[in-house]
Amino acid sequence: MPQLPATGGRDVHTVRFPVGRPPATVDVLIVGAGPVGLAAATELTARGIRVAVVDRARTATLVRAGAMGHTPRVVEHFRRWGLLQRIREAWTYPPEWNRGTRLVTSLTGHELVPVPRPSFRGAGTPDHAADEALRRPQTVLQQVFLDHLAEHGVSVAGGWELRELAEDTEGVRGGVVDVDSGERRTVRAAYVLGTDGGSSTTRRLAGIDREGDHATEKRLRLIVRTGDISDRVGAAPSATNIVFNHRASGFLAAVSTREWRVYAGPYPLGYEPTEDELLEMGRAAFGFDLDLELVSATTFYHATRIATTFRKGRVLLAGDAAHVRTPGGNLGEGIGDVANVGWKLAAVLAGHAPDTLLDSYDQERRPHNWRVADHSLERSRRSQATLAEIRAGGIPDDADLGDEAVRRRAEIGERLRRDHAGGAGVTFDERYDASDVIWYEEGQLASEPAWRPDVYEDDPRPGHRAPDGRIDPHGCTLHDRLGTSFALLVLSEDRAVEDAFTEEAAARSLPLTVIHLTDPDARAVYGTEYVLVRPDQHVAWRGAVLPDGGARAVLDRVLGRARPGAAAEALGSVPAPRVL
Repeated sequence: MPQLPATGGRDVHTVRFPVGRPPATVDVLIVGAGPVGLAAATELTARGIRVAVVDRARTATLVRAGAMGHTPRVVEHFRRWGLLQRIREAWTYPPEWNRGTRLVTSLTGHELVPVPRPSFRGAGTPDHAADEALRRPQTVLQQVFLDHLAEHGVSVAGGWELRELAEDTEGVRGGVVDVDSGERRTVRAAYVLGTDGGSSTTRRLAGIDREGDHATEKRLRLIVRTGDISDRVGAAPSATNIVFNHRASGFLAAVSTREWRVYAGPYPLGYEPTEDELLEMGRAAFGFDLDLELVSATTFYHATRIATTFRKGRVLLAGDAAHVRTPGGNLGEGIGDVANVGWKLAAVLAGHAPDTLLDSYDQERRPHNWRVADHSLERSRRSQATLAEIRAGGIPDDADLGDEAVRRRAEIGERLRRDHAGGAGVTFDERYDASDVIWYEEGQLASEPAWRPDVYEDDPRPGHRAPDGRIDPHGCTLHDRLGTSFALLVLSEDRAVEDAFTEEAAARSLPLTVIHLTDPDARAVYGTEYVLVRPDQHVAWRGAVLPDGGARAVLDRVLGRARPGAAAEALGSVPAPRVL
């Protein structure tokens, strides 16, 4: 019999980056082969852009994996790239372990806030999106992306470190060095995209600063390895838990069938906890005495550090290289960066747009990242205050089943329930409300409700994510139909505006998909007769009639060919990106 892999599913304990030399010339050099960098390579390759990826490391390991949870918005991009099923199949623990995020006193203790179990016969269709959230470690994403890129002949080279950046009017030269042999090579590219993490070499070489507050304490993300504990936790334990007890707090989440992530801290910045201290924290999260092996410990901080610009000349930043914040869904912002900058780089390189279109990447993504970062830091502070309050009032021992213990746990649960707010706004409300390449409606920005992390309603106005929905009885969604080009939604019998856009797009050799939506529900959602959707699924313009200048003026605006600032001047005051 073939031996099962160590993870119990697809064996992605160690992802090995390809061995080779980066090419001498590409359109875009991507520095960093984490999920964001490989996603960027996937996005750009789908648009016909020649890319190469380099990374100082030669491998990535499961036991140091970062993000596990991927929001429905991120899953929409997996689906758009045609890779969702591959990612679904690459589980590292059985998917039936997923029961939602449970708030518990320990893994074997008491549930404080009941979470509905997945229903075997339930419809399971989430609001706003065709797909639910997904839990897979970063190494799964990296392996799936690497396999896909190899099939398309894309160069990914591990063991190469970026040492130099030199820009001129024709492009940028990246000096890379083999970390083992010392061999030096120069890669000539039109643009460089830095996706090389929070300590980004690309950001440093480009001379881009960061702003935001430093942390005053630190926390540790542990990976601990167990033996077979099914006799205590069952054959299908809950994979995602947030623990509240006197010793442990924070996530206890399965990474594989034998490895779990546990959080420890906070600790003073200069304090180094011993291995015994950390393992004791892990045992407290499980709720019983067990043999644990400490596999890795990674320091993280509840703080915000965001680049002062996401674009400097021919160098752009994405993911943690551009923004580091309090943990909790960070990879979603990185994937959002990729979707935003990918089509813009492709448009510039294809000659459909001037280089200035790339300025809108910073205009759109940096304010969004500040919104989410501010919310995450405030949420963290509120959670720490709640934990201190709960501990001060006492948390009964798991073994205590008395009436007073039952009452106190119910009281704690109610306290946590009051504190809990959903994250629909964080997930879906990537509104771009300070962009020169969005054709806003008159009075729109002054009348929009304030961004809220916990609230989202489908909003078809320019700058917002285009509302999704099923458009045929066999399951195809509007987002599936949008594809990778600009799309014009036609919700009217009159085709004059459609003809104007198709003629103008053809004159520019600009790919444009025309989609006729006859369902009255679709017309009710979009609230007008025509909607122009960008390749990143955001509305660029909508209306019943064309503005002065016609389809040409609209495409000039959304492709960055209109004079910078024209949108703001036409509409009055537009909020500027946040500056500290």
